[in-house]
Amino acid sequence: MNRTLVGLGPIRRLALAAVLTACLLSATGPARSESSPGATRVMLLGDSITGSPGCWRALLWQRLLDGGYGDVDFVGTLPPRNCGGLPHDGDHEGHSGYRATGIADRDQLPDWLAATDPDVVVMHLGTNDVWRHVPNDEVLDAFTTLVEQMRDHNPQVRVLVAQIIPMAPANCPGCARQVAALNAEIPGWARSMTTARSPVTVVDQWTGFDTATDTRDGVHPTPSGDRKIADRWYPPLAAALAGGA
Repeated sequence: MNRTLVGLGPIRRLALAAVLTACLLSATGPARSESSPGATRVMLLGDSITGSPGCWRALLWQRLLDGGYGDVDFVGTLPPRNCGGLPHDGDHEGHSGYRATGIADRDQLPDWLAATDPDVVVMHLGTNDVWRHVPNDEVLDAFTTLVEQMRDHNPQVRVLVAQIIPMAPANCPGCARQVAALNAEIPGWARSMTTARSPVTVVDQWTGFDTATDTRDGVHPTPSGDRKIADRWYPPLAAALAGGA
């Protein structure tokens, strides 16, 4: 027994032990969430826009709570990131620098799925593919591979796929045009992939997003950009949590 507790009565020992435990837990920083067994498991899948720090995830979590969707578990193999102290379930699958084509080619998603077992996947991928001038048809082929892997793991997975936010980095003058072209092809791709058991829902993250004010470098969102991203994800995610698409 801790020497601090020796000599104290049973009630005082229990009280002091509780205080010491709380202090130890607070010193470790934000912990991974523990949800109820029936919680809907949501994987937020993407690149640095999702994960570094991806503070739209915290805003989306708060919107879900405010909307009455408390029985949700954000899942991922990556740990929480600090978003100004805003409480949220920080587990995620936002891998900085990753391409959709790279994730598909390296067969990385199945391990992430096995570790997290999502019911819903919220996917914003393609930015790094465009940045590296990967042809759009190859990006969509990768999307197909990823959705098929999701269904191999869970035949009833619900998938939300972003028409990605605009990008205009200084070292990629053609990126803005390629993003627009990719986004134009995503709805047709999604229609070809959706099924009654596993709907694929397109979420427009592109319209109304201004790289001059909503990104800090032509790619990564500012707080105003994070707010727009969270606001666009919320309605379709709420519908998916309610069992629709």
